[in-house]
Amino acid sequence: MSLKDHLIARIRQTGPLTIADYTTECMLHPELGYYTTRDPLGQLGDFVTAPEISQMFGELIGLCLAQSWLDQGSPRPFVLAELGPGRGTLMADILRATRAVPGFNEAAQITLLEVSPALRKIQREALQAYTATWIDTIADLPKQPLFLVANEFFDALPIRQFIRNGDAWNERLVGLNETTLKFGLGTQANQPALDERLTDTKDGDLVELCSAAIPVVSEVSDRISRFGGAALVIDYGDWRSLGDTFQALHSHQRVDPLASPGQADLTAHVDFEPLAQAAQTAGCRHTRLTPQGVFLERLGITARAQNLAASMRGKAHDEVIAAHRRLTHPQEMGNLFKVLGLYPAQSAPPPGLEP
Repeated sequence: MSLKDHLIARIRQTGPLTIADYTTECMLHPELGYYTTRDPLGQLGDFVTAPEISQMFGELIGLCLAQSWLDQGSPRPFVLAELGPGRGTLMADILRATRAVPGFNEAAQITLLEVSPALRKIQREALQAYTATWIDTIADLPKQPLFLVANEFFDALPIRQFIRNGDAWNERLVGLNETTLKFGLGTQANQPALDERLTDTKDGDLVELCSAAIPVVSEVSDRISRFGGAALVIDYGDWRSLGDTFQALHSHQRVDPLASPGQADLTAHVDFEPLAQAAQTAGCRHTRLTPQGVFLERLGITARAQNLAASMRGKAHDEVIAAHRRLTHPQEMGNLFKVLGLYPAQSAPPPGLEP
């Protein structure tokens, strides 16, 4: 049975699915799910993330976290964590760059949150020189100082979509047209979680909610506010969602999210506002939302690119220049991707970010 057949059977039995339920089935079905059956990254996969574009990205992230660690008195031991570590490239680059920071790597307890068995195997190979621990849920994070990065993690969490109808909302659902998956609308209902959005939306506007993100940020922020640390949330999105951002990628091209369940990467833009609110509720401070390009430039990516390029010729030289542009230019990833920092109330924000 294909995943599409499974979904059709489920809808016929229990009714239309929320987009969150549909996404969860597509991505995490234990036998047919996208993340459980493949390595989605790289030129042969469906998308490329910043760490795969250039080592510069991970190096600067590592040094940013290390400086926060130094600023907070170099707590020992501490948890060095990544959510959704991909191929382990980012963590490997972080650890290589921070070898020059006395005591940092020795005090770090490397902890990775990953749900994909296929990606866990690749991460173990990438980090075989280090002692690392994998966890299944955010609640498994140790209760001690936490320095964490989440790069393109929150965009993969399942969302729900609601279309305003007067002072209530219709949820967008996945149903059937005979044997074809199709979008439709549920019955009109009040949505208390969207009450504040009645002031800045009009009839027909679509708003996305990602309730799965809140417990993650709450747990991370609780650790940071109680024990110290910092977190960098890096993703595409903006402050306060509006409009349909649910999308599917296959072989680096956008495709119909309903066309081939389990065969494409499903994501949505991150709404950073509720993440910041959840951090505040947990007693943590957050920085201003900052474009990735600005953040990396403040950390010195241009000087790093120039230094790398100076020792290279031909194709390798050109690739460094192209990577710098892709990561920072406003027309590339520089403005689409944003950075939100989390830090204790009594500490300075992570380098490159402002309170």
